Amino acid sequence: MTAWDGVLPFYPQPRHAASFSVPLLIVILVFLSLAASFLLILPGIRGHSRWFWLVRVLLSLFIGAEIVAVHFSGDWFVGRVWTNTSYKAFSPSRVQVHVGLHVGLAGVNITLQGTPRQQLNETIDYNERFTWRLNEDYTKEYVHALEKGLPDPVLYLAEKFTPSSPCGLYHQYHLAGHYAAATLWVAFCFWIIANALLSMPAPLYGGLALLTTGAFTLFGVFAFASISSVPLCHFRLGSAVLTPYYGASFWLTLATGILSLLLGGAVVILHYTRPSALRSFLDLSVKDCSNQAKGNSPLTLNNPQHEQLKSPDLNITTLL
Repeated sequence: MTAWDGVLPFYPQPRHAASFSVPLLIVILVFLSLAASFLLILPGIRGHSRWFWLVRVLLSLFIGAEIVAVHFSGDWFVGRVWTNTSYKAFSPSRVQVHVGLHVGLAGVNITLQGTPRQQLNETIDYNERFTWRLNEDYTKEYVHALEKGLPDPVLYLAEKFTPSSPCGLYHQYHLAGHYAAATLWVAFCFWIIANALLSMPAPLYGGLALLTTGAFTLFGVFAFASISSVPLCHFRLGSAVLTPYYGASFWLTLATGILSLLLGGAVVILHYTRPSALRSFLDLSVKDCSNQAKGNSPLTLNNPQHEQLKSPDLNITTLL
């Protein structure tokens, strides 16, 4: 029986990369299923409204899917570098590796792949995740990684994000990810409300809800962008320096927030300037909903049976 539950940390061991994020995969499959279901019923929609519905539904599903999916993505802040560095502690052996840093809203992923993968009689292929959710202990996960004897580059980057690190990255990334996630969930709630209102004869309120969705999405982006106020530590790995930058999730969320603002603003403007065109695009069956909302025309109710019950006009002619 050896220390660390039978694991010899400083000897080569087979490692397996972590699989694709299961929550992210579930989100993608759910929204793809919704899109596929709509495409199946699309031929049943007549006329030009078919294309209006296609654009409307696909844009809405894209906004909703993006807001939810980025919660489980690790590409908000990323960095990659090829380097020649030491592999294990207390060992002079060096390896050629590709190191990746992927920071998300809930934690950090550190990848390490050998070039080639087979070096030192071992397959070098690591994907280690360290989380900082409210119910997770980052320090405990880091200590567990030390006990497993992970390679030096992984432990070096993970140590930079510990609460006791002089870099101070943990607290800023933790708070930034927490507030960004909270505001994005609020944006998702308003996205649901916007879809419900735009399906009813209330396009103005649907546009306002869509504007609020875009505003909270941008608030989430700005919350995460606050990490730029932290002096960035130098991540020196062997002969190279890893320099992180904003990743795909950051820019995609920024674009989604701007798109939501543009769509919401277009709905509000069309409600006041071209209400008939807006009703045609939204396929609303209620007539003159915008005029009635503004009080420009009275509400008239006609009963078709009333005309049938009217007494006929009588013409009486008297012959003298």
